[in-house]
Amino acid sequence: MTTSRVAPHAFWLAGRKATGEDTFDVTSSWDGRLVATVSVPTEAQVEEAVAAAHAVRDEFAATPAHVRAAALDHVAKRLAERTEEIAQLISAENGKPIKWARGEVGRALSVFRFAAEEARRFNGGEAQRLDTDAGGVGRLALTRRFPKGVVLGIAPFNFPLNLCAHKIAPAIAVGAPMILKPAPATPLSALILGELLAETELPAGSWSVLPVPNDRMPALVQDERLPVISFTGSDKVGYAIMDSVPRKHCTLELGGNAAAVVLSDFSSEQELDWAATRIATFSNYQGGQSCISVQRVIADASVYDRLVPKIVAAVEAQKTGDPSDAATDVGPLISEDAAKRVESWVDEAVQAGALLLTGGKRDGASYAPTVLADLPAGTTLACEEVFGPVLTVAKVDGVDEAFAAVNDSKYGLQVGVFTHDVQTAFRAHQTLEVGGVIIGDVPSYRADQMPYGGAKQSGVGREGVAYAMEDYTYERVMVLTGLPL
Repeated sequence: MTTSRVAPHAFWLAGRKATGEDTFDVTSSWDGRLVATVSVPTEAQVEEAVAAAHAVRDEFAATPAHVRAAALDHVAKRLAERTEEIAQLISAENGKPIKWARGEVGRALSVFRFAAEEARRFNGGEAQRLDTDAGGVGRLALTRRFPKGVVLGIAPFNFPLNLCAHKIAPAIAVGAPMILKPAPATPLSALILGELLAETELPAGSWSVLPVPNDRMPALVQDERLPVISFTGSDKVGYAIMDSVPRKHCTLELGGNAAAVVLSDFSSEQELDWAATRIATFSNYQGGQSCISVQRVIADASVYDRLVPKIVAAVEAQKTGDPSDAATDVGPLISEDAAKRVESWVDEAVQAGALLLTGGKRDGASYAPTVLADLPAGTTLACEEVFGPVLTVAKVDGVDEAFAAVNDSKYGLQVGVFTHDVQTAFRAHQTLEVGGVIIGDVPSYRADQMPYGGAKQSGVGREGVAYAMEDYTYERVMVLTGLPL
């Protein structure tokens, strides 16, 4: 904890502003400047927020759909009105280039808009006649969904606004109270969401935004009044949470080492230029700090020798520098320690025999966009999620070998397959052990309304507004008897 003369940002406790006894500073990873000082809730204040959420759960579940939808619409409207201000805040606390920060605000706006739409049509119920057997004559089953209870949403630093939106907007849509815990490095975007929610008529206690330090989270995770946990972050932390609360419902959006596969039919110069540009952009667009950032390029031998120089040139064309500059493509990582970790993994790979084609240099918290070839199996970079601006290229012979290489990973989040062959596309969908297959583009494409999540160690459950709403609720059936069906 630090003490600062800067007036601390309040957090949101049961829908109202509050401050605690301690504070911490949020600093820019680009230049080290103080961005803001944030107040930390005391243990008593955390208890107050949890108790309020638990107490209001029945009232909130019964809130009319138009009230919840109006609140969500309001947040979407206010995000649109304050886009530039919020984008500047994201860029300052996260180090994200301003052009990507603006895009993040637009995506969060869409999440709240989608949630408002879903809230209006959610839980209409499904009727099922039961007189298909003699014992069911005159009986009709009506199945509706109801919240499982208070949701603990734990958000990461890499999309500090949009991934908070993906936690809280579906909860509001179904009438599930939420305790939202932002990442310690990037709490300001979540606190802005609290400011916008405070302008609505949602019941007191139905939401809180609490910047709780990570070392105080185990007690909150294990609190029985929070039966649902939605976590986005590393697989190590995510599975530790799940193991510690085996009887809770956990949605885990974890790591990945996403592959972009370029097959032999995607072979014209124009097509390879497109693939190279997309790969270079989306291996670096958040400093590589995205679970679906391109980490592996798997190219058919027939296109490999022409594709790799194009990728290297496109990566070298990425403009690095000050994230507040509209021309910057790649900003710093979230911290100097993160950049040092990436540096150590690349150095290990090179010492083991990998060929460094470009990049490989660190400057403080910034790491140069990097391309490696001939990566030895068993190196950390070959096995883990780098979460930095680093990609590797590998040559394969044919579709079988390409798809086997994709599946040779403990992760399975998304994959991009550059092909025009519809048969190959369907084969990819059937064969690849991932949560999403993107045909004709990189694995980094995500529409916020579609189901998003992984297989294997990339997690369990799905985000995407309607799918998260299902995760936060359960079916409850009512049987009506003596009806003239």
